[in-house]
Amino acid sequence: MAKPNQILKPIPDFASETEERRFWETHDSADYVDWSSARPVRFPNLKPSTETISLRLPAGLLADLKALANKQDVPYQSLLKIFLAERVTREWGASGSRRALANKAMQPTSRARRRAKSRKRSTAARG
Repeated sequence: MAKPNQILKPIPDFASETEERRFWETHDSADYVDWSSARPVRFPNLKPSTETISLRLPAGLLADLKALANKQDVPYQSLLKIFLAERVTREWGASGSRRALANKAMQPTSRARRRAKSRKRSTAARG
């Protein structure tokens, strides 16, 4: 937090996000920002960033995954993310790591499961 009567340093212009990230990793923001006037904010629609990966799976395993996803009426990639997130949470949870909480918060389960339940109810009502 800025000290009374402290003159704040100007924030430099950055050529890239990488350059800015390196700057803030090595400098104290209190020298540049008056945090006494800061207020908490929420970003309810902020989504975690994702990365595309290539993953080779045995054909039988992929077929089983697709069949399970079809049974739950969710895309198989979403079901795979659910399975991975649950397992990672369980593994981190066993060690008592705080990453367990982060992994749990990032699980894509709630929306996919609500959608699947809703479709099952509407299918049952029609049948």
